[in-house]
Amino acid sequence: MQATHDSSLILVYTGDGKGKSCAAMGQVVRALGHGARCLVAQFIKQDPEKLDSGEYRSLTKLGVSWKQFGAGFTWEGENDKLNADLAKRGWEQVKRWISSASYDLIVLDEFTYTLSLGYLDTAEVCTWLSDHKPKDGFPHLVITGRNAPKELVAIADMVSELGCIKHHLAGEGRKAQAIIEF
Repeated sequence: MQATHDSSLILVYTGDGKGKSCAAMGQVVRALGHGARCLVAQFIKQDPEKLDSGEYRSLTKLGVSWKQFGAGFTWEGENDKLNADLAKRGWEQVKRWISSASYDLIVLDEFTYTLSLGYLDTAEVCTWLSDHKPKDGFPHLVITGRNAPKELVAIADMVSELGCIKHHLAGEGRKAQAIIEF
């Protein structure tokens, strides 16, 4: 079964709350149920194989393409510079994937950071997306990360802001754990 859709949407999950990437991965699962060809392009985060990410393990087994364009936390070692370089390379690759019409849904996980940290020019990215969105074969895009710039919010079809009321990792000395965080 091949997925079809009437018009492409840009969906943004942003905010300080937990669950932005989880919402995006849920969108992938839904798309797979409709026979969609899906890709996850992950920015900033470290290699999901090293992290032993549950979503990576599950979704790649279901046929989702997964590409990494991140070195890890920006404040660790040389990661800020590495992430900036990877963001530029990743964005160029994402534009090729979008233009190829090979995917029905592409997740740009943690992509807002590439904009808010100045790795990519927000105006250029938003202009490119706006110019290409009306073209045949443009996939649904799901973009995640905190601090979505107002220019991205303006071109998006849907923006959900996840807020944090309470978080189990805040102030209690707990560490991220499998099943819940990755």
